[in-house]
Amino acid sequence: MATKTAADTRERILEAAAALLAAEGRDGLSTRAVSAAAGVQPPALYRLFGDKDGLLDAVAAYGFDEYLKSKRTMGSTDNPVEDLRRGWDLHIEFGLSRPEFYVLMYGDARPGRTSPAAREAEAMLRAIVERVAAAGRLRVSVERAARLTHAAGMGVVLTQLATPEDERDPELSETARETVLARILTGTPEPQGSDLPERAIALRAGLEGATALTNAERILLAEWLDRIADA
Repeated sequence: MATKTAADTRERILEAAAALLAAEGRDGLSTRAVSAAAGVQPPALYRLFGDKDGLLDAVAAYGFDEYLKSKRTMGSTDNPVEDLRRGWDLHIEFGLSRPEFYVLMYGDARPGRTSPAAREAEAMLRAIVERVAAAGRLRVSVERAARLTHAAGMGVVLTQLATPEDERDPELSETARETVLARILTGTPEPQGSDLPERAIALRAGLEGATALTNAERILLAEWLDRIADA
């Protein structure tokens, strides 16, 4: 019975904190305000969540669970590329519809403190990317494709949230999505010359063995190739 009571108290605290977050933003999540809204004493928060950071992580996970449930029910098709597109769109939709939770999760990144919910979402993204790779449609590693997709999607959401609604670019998400897919997928058109950086990187890596060049020539060519690679 004690365990059930503790679980019920934790759920009540999270519900109260989520309501405060939606109504007042992160500034409304003081331990005093959350305790009062949940009808508990402040020590209960520390007993259940450890500290303020623990509470914030738990609130983020609580709000993000709605997103995770949506991704679980999204299901998969026999077209992993389209599943990746749908996953992207759902991520953007969640971020723009629940900005308080999204910013709490991603707007204050701290090394080693990714919430379990965020890790699960990233694992689900990686699973889709692995299906894309298994279908022979990936031109980069699964790790790089997953990180690039996640970083770009997060950037779109945070950029849109920082922009007044009437000034937001309605095509930003789709443009970013298709740009990322063009970079990570095979069989998608890329702008002419877009592979120049890759060629420059490959040539730069082999310069040390270029005995036909003098040392000064190698240094000069290396500088030029570095410029192309970073363009």
